Amino acid sequence: MKLRLFPQEPAGLNLLAQMARQIVLATGTMAEILGTPAAEHGRLVEDMHNHEAKSAELHFALLTHMRTSFVNPLPREDMYALSRYLNEAIEKLDAAADLVALYKLERLPKRAADQLEIISRQAELTVEAMRGLNNLDDLEDYWIEILRLAKRAERTHRVWVADMLKDMKPAQYARNRDVATQLVDATKDMRRVATQVGSIIVKES
Repeated sequence: MKLRLFPQEPAGLNLLAQMARQIVLATGTMAEILGTPAAEHGRLVEDMHNHEAKSAELHFALLTHMRTSFVNPLPREDMYALSRYLNEAIEKLDAAADLVALYKLERLPKRAADQLEIISRQAELTVEAMRGLNNLDDLEDYWIEILRLAKRAERTHRVWVADMLKDMKPAQYARNRDVATQLVDATKDMRRVATQVGSIIVKES
C-alpha cells in the first residue's frame, strides 16, 4: 500500500532541495581549496562563505514560508528540523574551509578527499530526497544509503586520526584534527537529515 501523499505545496520542498544543492556546491569548493596553494585560499574561502550565506538565506526563507503558507507538505517541526540540519552541515564545511586557510594547510591527506566525496554523495542523494518528500515510498532506500555512507565516514575519520597521530608532530596534528572533525561532523548532520526522513516515514506509514 502506498504511503500517504502530503498536500501538494512544492515551494517548501524546493527550498530544502536548494539547501542540499548548496552543500553539493560547497563540497566542490572545498575540494578546490584542498587542491590549491595556501596563497590562493582566500578567494575560495570567500566562495565558501557565499555558499553558507545562501544556505542561511534559504533557511530563513523556509521559516517565512512555513509561517505564511496555509498548507505545508510536511509537519512544520519536520521541515524545520530538515532545514536546520542542512544549514548546520554547510556551516561545518564553511568552518573547515576557514581552518584550512587560517592554518595555511596544504596537501591534506587523501582521507580529506575521501570525506568530501562522502559528503558530496550524501548531498546529491538528499537533493533528490527533498524533492520527493511528498512520496515516501521512494525514500526508504535513501535513508538506508545515507546511513551506510555515514558509517563509512566514521571509519574514514578513525583511520585518518590514527594516521595523523602516527605521522605528525603535535602542533601539526592539532591543526589537521580540527579540519577532520569539521568534515566528519558535516557527515553526521547529513545523517541527521536522513534520520529525520526515516522518522517521517515511520510516522506516516
